[in-house]
Amino acid sequence: MAAAPIDSSALDAALRPFGESTMLPAVAYVGADVFAWERRQLFAGSWVSVGRTADLAQGGNQRAVDVGDVGVLVTIADGVPRAFANVCRHRGHELLTAGEAADRPAVLCPYHGWSYGLDGRVRTAPRMGPDFDGSGYGLVELPAVDWHGWLFVNASGTARPFASHVGALGSHVAPYRPETLVSKARHEYEVAANWKIIAENYHECYHCPLIHPELCAVSPPNSGSNWREPGAWVGGSMDLRDHAETMSLDGRSHGVALDGVDPRLVRYLGLFPNMLISLHPDYVMTHLLEPLSPHRTRVTCEWLFRAEVTDPGYAVEFWDLTNRQDWAACESVQRGVSSPHFRPGPLAPNENAVYDWVTLIARAYRDPAASLST
Repeated sequence: MAAAPIDSSALDAALRPFGESTMLPAVAYVGADVFAWERRQLFAGSWVSVGRTADLAQGGNQRAVDVGDVGVLVTIADGVPRAFANVCRHRGHELLTAGEAADRPAVLCPYHGWSYGLDGRVRTAPRMGPDFDGSGYGLVELPAVDWHGWLFVNASGTARPFASHVGALGSHVAPYRPETLVSKARHEYEVAANWKIIAENYHECYHCPLIHPELCAVSPPNSGSNWREPGAWVGGSMDLRDHAETMSLDGRSHGVALDGVDPRLVRYLGLFPNMLISLHPDYVMTHLLEPLSPHRTRVTCEWLFRAEVTDPGYAVEFWDLTNRQDWAACESVQRGVSSPHFRPGPLAPNENAVYDWVTLIARAYRDPAASLST
């Protein structure tokens, strides 16, 4: 795994101790070569969430997704998801196009009609002759893990075990039992900003007093703390104000409280590279980041509630407004880092989670094998 196409010395300032460090150099946010490297090494080379396992099963028992620059085919048989390279073993034709789903007993290549079971084994290979043995030509299986109802895939097959990747994050997520919750709303945004800028913005509330008055009305922007625990994730918590039951425009919850969780905290967690998990007393919200170019990112925001909740609007309205405020800020930052006059700036004392995120990226740029693989 080659290092990123960035002058290693340009990362020195970002890797200084907290209080002395700066942000990443501009090329990390605007460079086409860096972006291509990230898609192969940081996305295909790591564990990426491709969405809710239950949602992937809707519309069929097989679905094609892109993970970084690698096509992946997800199959689900008897509720068990598996992942394979989206490549026919005959001539390499895609089995499904990205985003396409099918519901049939076999995976069928549309080029020459080879078919595979949902377990990846060759079922038929038309006109290959009576002596052809298809047992050595099954689909290439890729590591896949269903974690609390989300499906994670390692498209390169070289990442470290998922348990090491996720580390201690499960101890924060498990009490919310997201695997028992139901998706009640989903918004898709296309943001004119680099994916890392969106993640950096998520991990600090230094900006909140100026652009999030609604958020500050229900959660003090200087509250909470950030954690540094095992795993490739960054995160912390913020408090709710005394009058607030949850994050909504009036602070009231119109849902159902989640049993066994702290009713006064909201946890904000970022699992490298593409999943942001926000844990509330009455719902769970996620953002999945899909880099489209150095300057553009697709963000899928999803809200999960107890099954009996019929109207998620109180949470969706609040966060759609907050999201759009964030996107405008991130797009302005993207324009700024694209300026020839941009120089990486310092971090504020309450931006230690941003520091953890930036140094995670910088270390991966220098040595992706040590950061991401077995």
